[in-house]
Amino acid sequence: MGTGIRVFFLDDDDSIQRLPLARLERLLHFDPAESVPQYAGKRVRCAMAFLEVSGRQVLAIKNIDYSLLHFDAKGRIDKKEWEESMRLGMELLPHIGGGEQPGHVIDAQHRFAKRRYDHEFKWKPSRKVDEEIVAAIFRQ
Repeated sequence: MGTGIRVFFLDDDDSIQRLPLARLERLLHFDPAESVPQYAGKRVRCAMAFLEVSGRQVLAIKNIDYSLLHFDAKGRIDKKEWEESMRLGMELLPHIGGGEQPGHVIDAQHRFAKRRYDHEFKWKPSRKVDEEIVAAIFRQ
């Protein structure tokens, strides 16, 4: 038994396109030879499913992460937007060794960062889209 990952992009009409994980990795490593021209200049919904598998058989879905990926005019991941998402994601982590706040001051910076991160880099699927993604996972 092991873990598998399936990646799906959703078009504007909610149609699901499977993308090989290796291709997504090349996009995220800014490989100049890799692009997805149909998504040039767009913000694309991505669903990444983490699965429990045996061989190539899906046994269970552990988690599905829904994120937004920004593409540049050439159909490559927009490096500036990707770096911003990583920077903002780091702000969600608890601060280690920070200065002590007076008892009446609440440090809510992480709450604002999470709200912004969710707004700019996450999305929530409709029930129908979620069911279609689950069906696509078990169909393969």
